[in-house]
Amino acid sequence: MREITIAHSPDSDDAFMFYALVNNKINSGNLKFINILSDIETLNRKALDGVYDVTAISFHAYAYVFDRYVLMPCGASMGLGYGPIVVAKEEFDPADLKKFTVGVPGTLTSAFFILKIFEPEVKYKVIQFDKIIDAVLNGEVDAGLLIHEGQLTYSNSGLVKIIDFGEWWYKQTALPLPLGGNAIKRELGGQLIREISKYVYESIKYSIENRNEALKYALKFARGMDDNLADKFIGMYVNELTLDYGEEGRKAVQLFLDMGFEKGLIPKRVKVEFAEY
Repeated sequence: MREITIAHSPDSDDAFMFYALVNNKINSGNLKFINILSDIETLNRKALDGVYDVTAISFHAYAYVFDRYVLMPCGASMGLGYGPIVVAKEEFDPADLKKFTVGVPGTLTSAFFILKIFEPEVKYKVIQFDKIIDAVLNGEVDAGLLIHEGQLTYSNSGLVKIIDFGEWWYKQTALPLPLGGNAIKRELGGQLIREISKYVYESIKYSIENRNEALKYALKFARGMDDNLADKFIGMYVNELTLDYGEEGRKAVQLFLDMGFEKGLIPKRVKVEFAEY
């Protein structure tokens, strides 16, 4: 048996995707997958050092590791007209964002990347993603950039939405907003990359086809969400583009990174590459 480390965030949508793989619901031949759970900013940092064979990664962070990792053709989280949002205690014009300090979940996240594309001069403070709502409420920051379940639960705390970047991006580009994908180490070689990618695809497909079973497992990772809300969240980020980026999804990732380069947010222009099955 060959062990393959596969790392993703402890979120209900990622748990849903990898359910079959980590619970032996599909036959993975002579490969044994070692599951590692960590928040996305930590995974982004680990990817810089090439720690894991397969890792969930923000597309922003991918710009720094594309020489070491290639994107899998499946496993993407894309916002179809929705995405990370900025919230505050009181409404203000998104055009005024640079006047405020925004709590952000990490500087390698795609959420931070799209915030900087929208307003390059924004002032920010890095705060753990699940502490951002509290930081806004207690006045530590003026506004918060929310990812994961916070996008659906912020109003429970009395906060208001300033801007939804998935909505804004769609108006600009008519494309889904690329948030995260799965990357696999190039050094594993073509045959193994194809084999692992196929198993990840089969895992996602299994969960989609056995939704109730996979959902039951994923609900263990649904922080602060009831079953209905968690079901909605998973449906938002495990969609038709998760099984396959398609032409539209691939175009969106390339445009996202091109736009970031043109704004001076990443040091090199990135030619996005995808593994094949």
